[in-house]
Formats: sequence, structure tokens, C-alpha cells
Amino acid sequence: MDGTKNFELKVGIFILIGIAVLFLIVFSIGDVNLSKTGYRIKVLFGFAGGIGPSAPVRLAGVGVGQVQGIRIIRDEQAKTTKAEITVWINDGAKVEEDSVVTINTLGLLGEKYLEIFPGTSGKAVLKNNDVITGKDPVPMEKITENLANLSESIKTIVDKIKNGEGTVGKLLMDDSVYKNLEEFTADIKRHPWKLLNKPRD
Repeated sequence: MDGTKNFELKVGIFILIGIAVLFLIVFSIGDVNLSKTGYRIKVLFGFAGGIGPSAPVRLAGVGVGQVQGIRIIRDEQAKTTKAEITVWINDGAKVEEDSVVTINTLGLLGEKYLEIFPGTSGKAVLKNNDVITGKDPVPMEKITENLANLSESIKTIVDKIKNGEGTVGKLLMDDSVYKNLEEFTADIKRHPWKLLNKPRD
């Protein structure tokens, strides 16, 4: 009978150890450290740029926390819909009230993360559950549209030059301008003293 109890006790201890190890693995993968202390702030954006929960948070380029959650809220004062991002900040990382918060990307098409640029020295720092308004990132569609407009503008300029329009177009396409310039250059080569001869008033 004692042998059965000892066996059950060993199995129980083994199961407890297994649960403890599994618990540690899950929290390590989730990047959660129960020993860490910190505070939460909320950042309001008009456009969240596709950032998601668990996204890294950087202050002055250094990792200081992560995004805990995102939800849509209605700003009754501004009469607009906004994205509210809840951010966990580790203790020791202080965010001034005039800090600039934006959404950035690692590389051209990399991971989205929250970037905090430090504010003015001496300004009040944000406390737990304080709210700050972020700077909206530029949508990729807007960048593409601007590039398309720039490309169209360049094409228009090149077409005008090809048609001999404008000073540059005439200089490049008008043979008479080229010939006059060539004759002037040849004349100066033959009579360089003309460059030193000042015209009389």
C-alpha cells in the first residue's frame, strides 16, 4: 500500500513540475515577464497603420514595452472615430507629455512597431492610464499616389522638353540656339580678349 502511495506521490510531483515548465514556456513565448513592473498609457490615432497587439514599443530607439490592445472609439469632442492603442511601458522608461508617438515599420515591408520620440526635458511625464495623441503614419496608398503624381509630372516636363517648350527645351531642341552658342564659343576662342573688354556705359 505504501508503494502505491509513493508511486502516486511521484506521479503528482512529476505532473506539477511539467505544469510549471509549460507555464514558463508559454509566458516566455508570449514575451511576458511577471517580475516586470510598469504602467499603461493610451495613444489615440486617426489611422493605426495596421499595427497589432504585442507589437514592440520603442522609446528613443530602445525597446521599453509592447502594445497590449487596440480598439475603435468615438471622439465625441472632435466628432471623429479614432483608434485607441493601449501600451505597456516598463518602469524606468519615462514618456514626457509632449513626446511624439508614431507608428513605424522595420524596413520597407517589415514589422509594425510603436515609436516614441522623447519630449522636452523638464516636461511632466505620463502616468498610468494617461492619454496622448499620436502622429498618424502616412498610408502606403498615399505614398503610391504621390509617386504616381511625381512620375506624371516628370513625364510632362520631359514631353515639353522634347517639344522644344521652355528655355531648356529650346536650348536642347532648337538648332539655331545651339548654332549661336557654338559660334559664340568659337569667337571667344579666336578673340579671348573680348572677355576682358568692358562695354562703355
